[in-house]
Amino acid sequence: MGDRIRMTARLIKVADGSSIWAATFDEKFTDVFSVQDAISKKVADALALRLSEEENKRLTKRYTDNVEAYQLYLTGRYHWNKLTPPEIRTSIGFFKQAIDLDPTYALVYHGLADAYVAFAPFSDMRPRDVLPQGKAAATRALEIDESLAEPHATLAFVYTWFDWDWAEAEKEAKRAIALNPNLGFSHLAYAQLLSKTGRHQEAITEATRAPGARPAFADHQHTTWIVPLPSKTRRRSDYKVAKDDRAGSEFLAGILVLGETYLNKGKYPEAIAEFGKARELSGGNSEPISMTACAWAMAGDPAKARAVLKELKSLSSQRYVPGTSLAALCYAVGEKDDAFAWLEPAYEDRDFRLSQLKVEPKWDAMRSEPRFVAILKRIGLQ
Repeated sequence: MGDRIRMTARLIKVADGSSIWAATFDEKFTDVFSVQDAISKKVADALALRLSEEENKRLTKRYTDNVEAYQLYLTGRYHWNKLTPPEIRTSIGFFKQAIDLDPTYALVYHGLADAYVAFAPFSDMRPRDVLPQGKAAATRALEIDESLAEPHATLAFVYTWFDWDWAEAEKEAKRAIALNPNLGFSHLAYAQLLSKTGRHQEAITEATRAPGARPAFADHQHTTWIVPLPSKTRRRSDYKVAKDDRAGSEFLAGILVLGETYLNKGKYPEAIAEFGKARELSGGNSEPISMTACAWAMAGDPAKARAVLKELKSLSSQRYVPGTSLAALCYAVGEKDDAFAWLEPAYEDRDFRLSQLKVEPKWDAMRSEPRFVAILKRIGLQ
């Protein structure tokens, strides 16, 4: 109201919802940074927290003094968080504007890194065109501020998805956790690595540390995307669609997880419905199209599946279509040689989905093939 701002803070016991502490803070609004500093200091004092000198510094640490750059960064994050190709592109525009205003704003470079990396699972963009840019932006963020946990977590994804450097991915994930154990994104970065390398129980343990320690920007999308994978890859027949999956069901990541979960449980109509939503939300990405056709093949309708395969092959002559989308579908309709032929360009393109080859159920039928084992060895998963 006017030049004053009031904030009420409450500390609540999760177990029963009871209020442990509450306080109201009135501040004169000069700028958003001053208000943040004043309120965070008063909350810490009110709770009688014993902070070290380093913790006190972190309490009021600013990554930029440029309010406009800060707002652009937040707007970029808002769009990135939707994780659809158009929104990711929009977020990149805002991040670049923020960088123009403050080239030393480390968090913006991390936002830019996350945007380029997100293209890999959520668009039909050639990995070589986007993941190296994500790696470069994350590296630049760390050149400005090596103490940031977030870019280390993003690098863990890049080393897993693109470089297939499993040791370096684990190193970066552990570094992120060491720098900020309360950052959910760090635990998720480690969980996805553990999941893809078959260390399922460790992955489950690590992933469950993340939801209660989410960063500000709705990391539940990553939770729905990554957490079910270890359970799914252990072939738990009693696996249920968890509440967290439902919470993310309006997001592309959550929809894909739901579709794959239904597919693995033999609930083909439900899977087809979810993949249809994913196709629409993604703007026609090949993965949900391919998975829909795989579901039709598994449900006993190979004619429909072959029609989609023909569509995807035609599309691949016009634009990039991940080789894994074609390979999985070829194998589902009995075209085994073509399936392995499509895995070759996937390997050359560094298709991020190959990082899931060791554990994803959709590849189960191919596992006994010597050619499949050879690909696993080439990417260091055998």
